[in-house]
Amino acid sequence: MYVPRTLEIFVIQAAQQFPVVLLTGARQVGKTTLLRHLGQEGRAYVTLDDPLVLSLARTDPALFIQRFPPPVLIDEIQYATGLLPYIKMAADRGGEPGLFWLTGSQQFHLMKGVSESLAGRVAILHLLGLSRRELLGQGLDATPFVPTPEEIARRSAQVRKLTLKELYRLIWRGTLPAIALNEAVERDLFYSSYVQTYLQRDVRDLARVGDELAFLRFLRAAAARTGQILNLAGLAGDADVAPNTAKHWLSILQAAGTVYLLEPYHTNVTQRLVKAPKLYFLDTGLAAYLTEWASPETLEAGAMSGAILETWVMAELLKSYWHTGRRPPFYYYRDKDLREIDLLLVQDGVAYPLEIKKTASPGRDDVRHFGALERLGLPVGPGGLICLAEQALPLTATAQSVPVWAI
Repeated sequence: MYVPRTLEIFVIQAAQQFPVVLLTGARQVGKTTLLRHLGQEGRAYVTLDDPLVLSLARTDPALFIQRFPPPVLIDEIQYATGLLPYIKMAADRGGEPGLFWLTGSQQFHLMKGVSESLAGRVAILHLLGLSRRELLGQGLDATPFVPTPEEIARRSAQVRKLTLKELYRLIWRGTLPAIALNEAVERDLFYSSYVQTYLQRDVRDLARVGDELAFLRFLRAAAARTGQILNLAGLAGDADVAPNTAKHWLSILQAAGTVYLLEPYHTNVTQRLVKAPKLYFLDTGLAAYLTEWASPETLEAGAMSGAILETWVMAELLKSYWHTGRRPPFYYYRDKDLREIDLLLVQDGVAYPLEIKKTASPGRDDVRHFGALERLGLPVGPGGLICLAEQALPLTATAQSVPVWAI
């Protein structure tokens, strides 16, 4: 079953402008399915998951390019980054757009090779799991989220409401296509296999992990901190590893598309970089599995209920940008007085503040920290409180409630 993806439009646009298109993202998010759907006619397909093909790509990349000439889709290019200079030469000889389509599940070493070999020749796009719009069959109509009253009204009119039970079932199962599109797939069995075959094979090998149990402890400790400001020492302590090890493993998870680090906003870029980011898992199903919530009901009633809702909202907002080929202009805000705003969208010199709370009765007090933004000297646009309210209603002159199902 193929579900139209928002990114389709931008893959086609990129393929009309660049000789190489690289689609990155974690395993199982649908990269290969998307590109094979778009390149059905006349484009060869080859995967480097095949040991014989991989051996050829590594030992004789020039022969590989001769055997699989463009237009071609090469899957899992990170296993043979030595191909990249030969792809560059073939792209320069061909002189046409759309010659090579590549997918990659690990950006850690891949992106270094891409930047060195394919600078100016490659369009890089990023894919996450299915957005709710895509699950509803509205993927091709999706647009980047901005919390203006007009945009919220438009989005609210497009989709049906989600009950609390439906929302947390969606969060608990996650958004990877194999499980999101097939209710018959047993959730624990799926994620157990996912952790073993991807996180403990690809990521662990990439991170040169010697102790599998320590790495699994680290994964679980990281998942338990989703939606929180990163405390690297605390994370390392819970996983019983050195802080430098935890920092390295976290960078691997980030490069593998498993987690997202939301940077703090500061007008001074240097100070922004030294402050701790917030940690989010990009698939809530994986986070819920790693933290051992046995059902949507226990997850909704448990200690992670608010954090996992914030994580799901953050992932949906990220998809609205990444899946439309744009960099998410996202930050969080926290000042010396500990006034915090969950998310700032800073676009065209305007800051749009957002809070994310598990409440069905929003009030003015929930957006009280929005006023702290005046000290930044940035124009402040409309703000919102993404919550479980039934409908969008004004909270202040410049902020309103945003039903979570409408994002």
